[in-house]
Amino acid sequence: MASLAGMLKARGFKVTGSDAAAYPPMSDFLASLQIPVAQPFAVRNLEPRPDLVIVGNAISRGNVEVEEVLDRRIAFQSLPQVLHEEFLRGCEVITVAGTHGKTTTTSMLAWIFETAGQQPSFLVGGIAENFKSSFGLGQGGSFLIEGDEYDTAFFDKGPKFLHYFPDAAILTSVEFDHADIYADLEAVKTAFKRLVNLVPRRGRIVAWDGSANVNECVARALCRLERYGFGQDAQWRAVDVRYEPDRTTWGVMRDGERWGSFEFALAGEYNLLNATAAAAMAAGYGIGVEAIQRALKTFKSVKRRLEVRAEVNGITIIDDFAHHPTAIEQTLKALRTRYPGRRLWAVLEPRSNTLRRNVFQRELVDALSVADKVVLAAVFKPEAVPVQERLDPAAVMAELNRQGRPARLIANADEIVAAIAPELAAGDVVAILSNGGFGGIYEKLPARLQSLREVSAPA
Repeated sequence: MASLAGMLKARGFKVTGSDAAAYPPMSDFLASLQIPVAQPFAVRNLEPRPDLVIVGNAISRGNVEVEEVLDRRIAFQSLPQVLHEEFLRGCEVITVAGTHGKTTTTSMLAWIFETAGQQPSFLVGGIAENFKSSFGLGQGGSFLIEGDEYDTAFFDKGPKFLHYFPDAAILTSVEFDHADIYADLEAVKTAFKRLVNLVPRRGRIVAWDGSANVNECVARALCRLERYGFGQDAQWRAVDVRYEPDRTTWGVMRDGERWGSFEFALAGEYNLLNATAAAAMAAGYGIGVEAIQRALKTFKSVKRRLEVRAEVNGITIIDDFAHHPTAIEQTLKALRTRYPGRRLWAVLEPRSNTLRRNVFQRELVDALSVADKVVLAAVFKPEAVPVQERLDPAAVMAELNRQGRPARLIANADEIVAAIAPELAAGDVVAILSNGGFGGIYEKLPARLQSLREVSAPA
């Protein structure tokens, strides 16, 4: 929504917004664009009467502004509707979809196109650090967009990505997620199969080769299908992988022949796979291997994806937008490769609609066990999840302790900071995992560590 607001302002519209509570990085981003965000929701925010209200998918009936819009018959649309009508028509649309890796892969692809002089337009659900923005409106004919499988709006419960009508697509992964809107894995797969079915015969799909779910979703594609991954049969096969303290290097075989060698500053197998997918798609649009190499080598990542927020007293604070046990596990494994031999803390706020539920409680234990020490916060807004479906953090903590992984349940950010700051030591890596603001812990923990250093410093 923040990205769309910026795009509309760039097109000359006057844009305002409303939210319950905006938080960085998007609140800072909107402020930099001089787009005012009223907080909290209120009827007065609809004065003067807007020409169009764009309703985000987090908004439901009962919201005071939605009710006013309906009562007064103010024109309203969803984000995907506006995107399609105002920006995607007439473009070559490349959609990056999947349970994991969408934002980073789309950002990589946009940077590759930009480095190659293609001047793409793009839209992602985060701040792409190379562009210092979550969107770009280039003069080229391509629009690269993160394809979200989450629902569109309270009046349109289908996935957002079905509105984008892609000419080509990347499919990174397919897992059960968004337990609040999808009944089961079969429902999730149906959504992705419908996306695949939208790609025209002249189009192209680049899909990961490491998932039976992905295999099933692309089985009936009517366009060109290319696979990437580590498998012997992958058209785009990653080989010779090396994880180093400040970079990752690897090679890519294309149809069995050495195609190129690559490096970037990111950590983790999943990021390497994301980059290989982006490289494969870019090559299909005629971008040469040298431009792809330059782009990946200079790629800076996305805010809140393994972002180093602070280094205090030799302690490294990492921010990651965790939303699913698989993502948590891959994040922690990536930190193991980036910071070998260092004590790794996982500090998790169960905040996403999936993590707040017990559907992945066992998998969450497995994911967190990658860390040396674990701190669990209370479930975010537990009243929104039925008791019988709600995650039991105490049970997660107990199982981790039973396995020999020290874990604690501490209710909120302030109490977590007070408890762990004195225990942290030089060399520790603290991964703070949440898809929200987490009570300002990203700022509070470094500040507390800094104050401890000042207190302990000799006079």
